[in-house]
Amino acid sequence: MRTSIATVSLSGTLTEKLTAAARAGFDGVEIFENDLIGSPLSPEEIRERAADLGLTIDLFQPMRDIEAVPADEFARNLRRAEHKFRLMRRLGADTVLVCSSVSPYAVDDDALAAGQLRRLADLAQESGIRVAYEALAWGRHVNTYEHAWRIVEAADHPALGVCLDSFHILARGSDVAGIEAIPGDKIFFLQLADAPQMSLDVLQWSRHHRCFPGQGDLDVTGLVRAAVRAGYDGPLSLEVFNDVFRQADAGRTAVDALRSLALLQESAGLTVPPAPVVPTGFAFVEIATADTARIAPLLTALGFSRTARHSGKPVDLWEQGDARILLNTDTGSHRPEPSLTAVGLESPDPAGASARAESLLAPVLPRRRAPGDAPLDAVAAPDGTEFFFCVTDRTDPAEKKRIGWTGDFAPAPHTPDPIGITRLDHVALTQPWHHFDEATLFHRGVLGLRPHASVDLADPYGLLRSRAVSNEDGTVRIALGVGASPTQDPARGGRPQHVALATDDLVTTVRRALAAGARMLPVPANYYDDLAAHYEFAPGELESYRELGILYDRDGKGEFRHCYTVTTGRVFFELVERVGGYDGYGARNAPVRLAAQHALAD
Repeated sequence: MRTSIATVSLSGTLTEKLTAAARAGFDGVEIFENDLIGSPLSPEEIRERAADLGLTIDLFQPMRDIEAVPADEFARNLRRAEHKFRLMRRLGADTVLVCSSVSPYAVDDDALAAGQLRRLADLAQESGIRVAYEALAWGRHVNTYEHAWRIVEAADHPALGVCLDSFHILARGSDVAGIEAIPGDKIFFLQLADAPQMSLDVLQWSRHHRCFPGQGDLDVTGLVRAAVRAGYDGPLSLEVFNDVFRQADAGRTAVDALRSLALLQESAGLTVPPAPVVPTGFAFVEIATADTARIAPLLTALGFSRTARHSGKPVDLWEQGDARILLNTDTGSHRPEPSLTAVGLESPDPAGASARAESLLAPVLPRRRAPGDAPLDAVAAPDGTEFFFCVTDRTDPAEKKRIGWTGDFAPAPHTPDPIGITRLDHVALTQPWHHFDEATLFHRGVLGLRPHASVDLADPYGLLRSRAVSNEDGTVRIALGVGASPTQDPARGGRPQHVALATDDLVTTVRRALAAGARMLPVPANYYDDLAAHYEFAPGELESYRELGILYDRDGKGEFRHCYTVTTGRVFFELVERVGGYDGYGARNAPVRLAAQHALAD
């Protein structure tokens, strides 16, 4: 289906918004009246600019407080509408959005509302314009789509139909099944927005917390299915009021918006893009550093050995068990400190994963390859982390030989001295504060990972949001975190990323790491006093945790033991032991870890 976006969903001037929408690949736009009023361009110039960009102007909006008002007030409304219809002809827009009235003059009289909307439609028809009537969730008397449709049906005018807005409908908990009873040709427009579930006044919820489909908790997919079954064949248009989007880069927001519509159409069964290719595990993490002396001693203390060197690049492979870490010194001057820059994902179909990413507008990164190098496709996540779709070791049935990215590395002499690390458990990636929802949608839609519930974590300097994504069996886990302010962005010296390493015996592993010279994050004694109040431990168990700086959590499924190294550059490591079916990340301990890291930094 055609795609459209309201200019109110993007930041910048009207010209910047049109350009961003066109470059992202939208077919059309809704022109928000305030954007037009504030533009130095005439309506004709805006029409020409949109046409040059390949955009249609699908809707002009909004026209407010029109219906069910006293006669003298309605006469003023018709005068206002006549002026706006002339403007729309100049603009080249043929549909206007009329919101249900919130005016204190409006009365609860459906017959009066229908009669006045019919007169408005008469006037609109003379100008070749259609009127799309929308029920605001906070409308004075009309606040459900069913009520709006009854009035439109009673008015019985060919130039009058309804506009269905997913937020207004779903925020009130309306049953979308009733949409299928509306004739498709009377659904003039479909506006789409998602939102997280919140206990807020619906007007404040709408004005500040809408997001793109798939980034919230509303069943936008079900609503679209119902509208299509009713016969709607117009554009899928995004109308999102969001404080973050109004400050973010318009081009980036537009790409995120179009990706959300692509995923929405897929979930509604309207398109069949390349299927998701869910990763089956971690192949590696890559740490870029100008000087391996900053990080190599820590890896050695954690039991890793430098096992191989890339045949054509300054990249070393460090291994322990199934955990692999690449150290890349080809960083340039912009990454002098150790930084987590890339994650390799084991993929059953790397080419399919790359095709999926490209179809969803994820930037596929060009790679410098020597003849004979393994083909490694990579895409950039919203935070800049590169994700590689990998095969580590597999037989190619066509060529009957072993294939995999490790074949690009030449073995290096080494003496293994493992401490019990078995694999990568998860990675934690700090997101720029204004890209958190975009990151969640990217990891779900592009990488095929399942999002978990969002949680708030208490930091000494504010609240942090965190949301994990994973595959079904937990062999790929990524914790997405974001701070409360722009100053916490990684590019501005904010929070580091971290890599969690799994072990089957954390106490023994930590003792070996400490003996080898690892520096672990100190944990306050008060934490262990509190732990003793919450849980009963075997004799000596709590004392070992206190001695080694181990944190502890449990739930109805199992137990979780974990501890942290001190931060090196922009990276630190977490050692974790999962017992039973524990599936979390020790969120209750996050404030302790964050406070300890702040104390150490001070």
